[in-house]
Amino acid sequence: MKVAVVSARGKEGVVAIRGPDEFVGEDCLTDLPLRPATVTAISPCEIIRLEKQRMVRLLNFEPEFADYFLHHLLTRTTRMEADLVDQLFNSAEMRLARTLLLLANYGCDLGPEPIPIKVTQETLAGLVGTTRSRINAFMNKFRKLGLIDYNGNLKVRKALLNFVLNQNR
Repeated sequence: MKVAVVSARGKEGVVAIRGPDEFVGEDCLTDLPLRPATVTAISPCEIIRLEKQRMVRLLNFEPEFADYFLHHLLTRTTRMEADLVDQLFNSAEMRLARTLLLLANYGCDLGPEPIPIKVTQETLAGLVGTTRSRINAFMNKFRKLGLIDYNGNLKVRKALLNFVLNQNR
């Protein structure tokens, strides 16, 4: 799921990509009247919609669910802080590399191989905060260096992680 906002001038900013077993729309629990984000499916997915009252009941009376949801919120907050630091201090190339690693689930214990990614360069540009043409140049560089395979589906190789780690020394 792609989470995006649109500026008053009509420019879209991709603020997050949500994966399996993640929540979207939980900001409705805050009672704020305006929620500027739009969520769009970018791959086939199943969505379970919970009405606010049901969600509140689950949080109040199902400790296991409440713990799961709290873990989700804390993980997301930590990720958002890391994204902000990334945006402040890293080049667009390094932000793209980090984004690709995160999308491929490197660093997660979800299995021995990263998941293949289906994402457009336009979406990557929105996530990274640069233009599609710069994303294209970086993707071509990463492909030539053997860090990714990219022809319709994107496969991130472990070498990209080594590339990022060596750049930050």
